[in-house]
Amino acid sequence: MNDNFTNEFFGIGIQNGKTPENLGVLWRSAQNLGASFIFTIGNRYAKQACDTHNAVKSMPYFHYDTFEDFFNNIPKGARLVGVELTEEAVALETFNHPRRCVYLLGAEDHGLSKQAIEKSHFLVKFQSQLSLNVSVAGSIVMYDRGINKPRV
Repeated sequence: MNDNFTNEFFGIGIQNGKTPENLGVLWRSAQNLGASFIFTIGNRYAKQACDTHNAVKSMPYFHYDTFEDFFNNIPKGARLVGVELTEEAVALETFNHPRRCVYLLGAEDHGLSKQAIEKSHFLVKFQSQLSLNVSVAGSIVMYDRGINKPRV
């Protein structure tokens, strides 16, 4: 029997992604690093040449027109983890990932919306002189999740 308090899953997606290439790279990383699903909010993109593993057909892909639509459909019991360079954000290096969560990244030029930042259960950031490409940032977060650290 499944124990919903110990089973783990995570999804990852982008709010108002700037370029389709970023999505393809993030989807490929998501498939390789154990994501259960992928999603977009706002801009929607079809299959990308850089998604060489065709992740969008290999795992559930969801699209939401608005942040409200997305937030109202987060899996029950999952925590929203915003990835954003803010003073309030916790360092990824010391962050204990939730067992069940959804990671949300913003576009490189605008970041997460104010609403997404306010609704996030956790905000994380990592050491970087300047902002990183969104697919690189997402890959770092997923890699960190795979490191043997305590879960919350």
